Amino acid sequence: MPAYGVAAADEGQGLLDWSWAAERLTTSHHYWLATTWPDGRPHVMPVWGAWLDDAVWCSTSLRSRKYANLARDPRCTVATDNAYEPVLVEGTATVLRDEPSRQRFLDATNSKYDTKYELDFFDPEVNAVITIAPLVAIGLDEADFTGTPTRWHF
Repeated sequence: MPAYGVAAADEGQGLLDWSWAAERLTTSHHYWLATTWPDGRPHVMPVWGAWLDDAVWCSTSLRSRKYANLARDPRCTVATDNAYEPVLVEGTATVLRDEPSRQRFLDATNSKYDTKYELDFFDPEVNAVITIAPLVAIGLDEADFTGTPTRWHF
């Protein structure tokens, strides 16, 4: 990104290790989920979620705009909540309906958000538990803006 003064990858400046990104994905309080309306307009909403099994997991009502958008086109982007050290994940949403997956997500979110929801909170007739595994991820550390922009391909 020469226009931004960002060093080229072959200049060997401080590219970030994936563990840096995984830590931010794990500790993000919430995530911003970007989908598209049928006419192509962007739709962005905050969601609670967790970084599990190398994917962002979140949930949504089956009647929500984000679910309708993902049911039509599962391609999406998820961003962490810290703009100073952002990580963006581009991927494809997968709906998990099985009880073990819903329980795993429930356990992770109850622990993360100090809640006590029961499994029926993620009733597959009402809510969708979604995973977004990265196809591409982007991260940077504002403290070294020109040296750290990093892209990972999976």
